[in-house]
Amino acid sequence: MLLRLVAEFDLRRDVAPWLAARGWAAALDTSDNSLMLYIVNVERNGKIIYTWKGKQRSTHIGLYDLQTKQNEHLYMFEKDLHIISCSVNNERTLLAVSFRQYTEEERVSQLLQSVSKYLTLLIEIHPINNVRVLKAVDSCVRVQFLYPVEGRNTSTESRLLLVSEDKYIEQFDIHVVAEEEHKVVIQNSDQLPRARVVDDLIWAQWDMVEQRLFYIVPKESRSTLKCVQFYPDENFNSILESHLDISVNDTQLQLVNFGYDYCKDQDVVSKSLNLQVFTSKAGGLCVCCSPASDIPDEITYSVYFLHKGYNKTFTVSLERTESPQLKEVAFMNLDYYVAAYLPGQFLHLLNIQHPDLLCHSLFLTGEDARLDVLQNCSIQSPLMSTVLDCQLGSMYTVSISDKAVLQFLQNSKHDSERLAALHCALLYFQHTEDLEMQMIWWISENLSTCHSFDPIQEFIIASLYCGMCPETRNLDKLLPYTSLLDWIGIIPRITCATDIITLPVLELQNSKGFWEKLSSNLETVKYAEPHLHYHNNVLRSEWRNLSEEREERRTTVYLRNIFENAKKVLSHLDTWDSDERLVPLFQEEDYQQQLLMGLMVAQLKDHLMRHLQYVGKKKIDQIVLDYVANLLNLVHRIMKEVWRRYQLHSCIFCFDERGSAGEFAVFHIMSRILEAANGMCMPLPPGFHTLHLGLGVRCLPLHTLLHYIDNGVLHLTETCVRKLLKDLDDTEKNEKLKFSIVMRLPEALGQKVRQFWNHPMNANFIARKYVKLLLEKLGNRQCSRPTPERLSVPVEFLPLNYLTNMLAEIENQGVHPYEKQDHVNVRFVEETALKHTMMLLGFKYS
Repeated sequence: MLLRLVAEFDLRRDVAPWLAARGWAAALDTSDNSLMLYIVNVERNGKIIYTWKGKQRSTHIGLYDLQTKQNEHLYMFEKDLHIISCSVNNERTLLAVSFRQYTEEERVSQLLQSVSKYLTLLIEIHPINNVRVLKAVDSCVRVQFLYPVEGRNTSTESRLLLVSEDKYIEQFDIHVVAEEEHKVVIQNSDQLPRARVVDDLIWAQWDMVEQRLFYIVPKESRSTLKCVQFYPDENFNSILESHLDISVNDTQLQLVNFGYDYCKDQDVVSKSLNLQVFTSKAGGLCVCCSPASDIPDEITYSVYFLHKGYNKTFTVSLERTESPQLKEVAFMNLDYYVAAYLPGQFLHLLNIQHPDLLCHSLFLTGEDARLDVLQNCSIQSPLMSTVLDCQLGSMYTVSISDKAVLQFLQNSKHDSERLAALHCALLYFQHTEDLEMQMIWWISENLSTCHSFDPIQEFIIASLYCGMCPETRNLDKLLPYTSLLDWIGIIPRITCATDIITLPVLELQNSKGFWEKLSSNLETVKYAEPHLHYHNNVLRSEWRNLSEEREERRTTVYLRNIFENAKKVLSHLDTWDSDERLVPLFQEEDYQQQLLMGLMVAQLKDHLMRHLQYVGKKKIDQIVLDYVANLLNLVHRIMKEVWRRYQLHSCIFCFDERGSAGEFAVFHIMSRILEAANGMCMPLPPGFHTLHLGLGVRCLPLHTLLHYIDNGVLHLTETCVRKLLKDLDDTEKNEKLKFSIVMRLPEALGQKVRQFWNHPMNANFIARKYVKLLLEKLGNRQCSRPTPERLSVPVEFLPLNYLTNMLAEIENQGVHPYEKQDHVNVRFVEETALKHTMMLLGFKYS
């Protein structure tokens, strides 16, 4: 199963044995089909409040501590009460309880019309002292203590929220004093200060961890989402306002994470709007809602990505089911993802960090979407990555299983599934060598099965993003996280419609943490360039221009800075250990790749400096150098893993034998790496082209090898060509290979390496090139001096005599295109031409 659910708390496992040991076994008796033991609330520190029925139908309240795994009895009522809501303060000295005293039928039968139906009490429980009535009304009330930040001593003051079904919320300030024998007593209990927090709300959700209250109020034709932040030192502030195109039924107040009322009318629950707000650590703010659907074979749910400024509405076609009753979608907060789950139908993991492309979200159906422990949708997410199954009385921590994601990746048949799983594995999980190895192995096996994206590009870009962004604030907005600019694929059974929405309005004053990150995200949407992430378009153009320039170079200072950048990047690669040298990548000079490295450093640095001035130049320099060096290391990591997998060794540079099947497989992978690098305009490690060419010589037939060279797939390097010319003997087959390579060498490289092949064919080629260059230099220049004396033995072959005389005159005028090769002169050309001519005529030359 893709989601891993671990039971952190279970009433039957963690509470029932404790009750039985103390003689409270009545709580386990369910013969009357009533819920005797159930969860009431989950507090900020992970403490779970539950209630049970004792002997003589007394009502007890207990608390379970997730950290100590201990139970604690808090309070007992001698009457049989239905507890609606309960909360305990941080010091466990005060208990707020809301319960129903009588049903309507009981009031009528007992003539108690004047008695309030519901009662809300504030109780001193440490030690047990006084009881104060906070509310005695006919409408239901929920209670919730506010919790201070950890480590702050607030034992003399507690604050309590009261949420009324009459659509208002107020806050009570409770001061206590310590008396003799460690007794804690409420100070001025008859006049507790109170403040109205919200009026006329129709929906509210409590964020226990961050002490935030989200609520919705009707405003004109649409609803308005607001948020009140409670502070440890201050009172509270309204901090957010966002207009939503959501129709909320305002006949009854709807509450989320304010405890669970087991006796609530289930028919009312099924007809109410299913709406929840989720936040993420990176400043994501999402509103998830699923209205009731009138169409039996489909269901619709929407996610408002408020931090991105748009809403996505998903419509899922349901498979036929034996159950006639359609259950509602359950939403779970997994921080990086929001899960939308419909038992027996689908599990949709929505990427809230990068929600732009649907292919970055996992949509699972069938067996892949099965969650054994969650067979109903009566769940809440009181804490991040936590699910509370209210009916079963269990609380689970939820996480995505890395093994399940890799298994899903292996079995996927569609590009959308592969890309979503790849994205999840690279950006959600902590990088380990084992995970990287499995990802690389999968990539090496599926290079030809992915049609709408390049898995090598996605692996490199996403890995760099994941490794670099946590180091610096807002860097995630500037570095690319995917190789895709768009995606127009189709995911079976699901359609998506995207609508632009109004950005939320924040009222911040020196806020930190989540609000600061959310504000930064909103500023990016409002004011940033359309494509804020670094792109290689300018880099590609500049690299091409510098590569094609010959005599008219840029200024020396400019190029010197570029290559100095490359030198700094390469210095990072000197840390490769002996094990990493398994792949024979040579530390050789590669002008083109060093030029590209230096340019990438320069342009990425300029990009970051425009948006991260506050970081400082020194820090940005380090980020950029690390980014480019890590890019090269990732390519090397891919090479090392495939090298190990196919058990290759350095014999690939022995050109006297053909390559193995493993070498051919590695050659194919290297070709795809080169294709990915060209697509992203990214540099490759030193020696990559040499290694690639060496494998090509061993694995490819000559005509294919030459085709790859002519089309730029294989690059001729000095190291490989020199070794090939020196090591191969001059058999007819090798002569053909060598001559074909020599014919294709760039002029500068040819002058360096042709001298290593002492063969008439090579000498003939050199001579012809020499004559051609001399004649091009001559141009329209006229010969004014008499013919000089011949430099070699006269040969009665007039065309040759004329040619050598003309070349000698040009040499005497100071035109020496081959200045660095003294053995190339008129004598060399004359002898080579004569030998070649006599061979063609069938004469023996000595």
